[in-house]
Amino acid sequence: MRFVGGSLDDLKHFPAGARREAGFELSNVQAGLQPSDWKPMNTVGAGAVEIRIKDTLGIYRVIYVARFEEAVYVLHAFQKKTRKTRKADIELAKARYKALAEQRKRQ
Repeated sequence: MRFVGGSLDDLKHFPAGARREAGFELSNVQAGLQPSDWKPMNTVGAGAVEIRIKDTLGIYRVIYVARFEEAVYVLHAFQKKTRKTRKADIELAKARYKALAEQRKRQ
């Protein structure tokens, strides 16, 4: 599991229940399983997936990509406050995906 940019700090700001659920879902992804509630996020990049978490304190999202052999990369984690995902959250995940792809090319 590798966290891109400030995604780990973002995840740490989730309430305890949502953080625990995110950890459980990401652990399943590492084991080759699908999260219990997810959707593809092709607008972010090929293979990007959004985990959807509902907690008593709100709705949370974790965007990751697991298409690379070496690790599951967490691109972004945030609280969703509107029906539609904010453009700023999508753009941030896209930028981190792009930076990850460029870094992998250089290695």
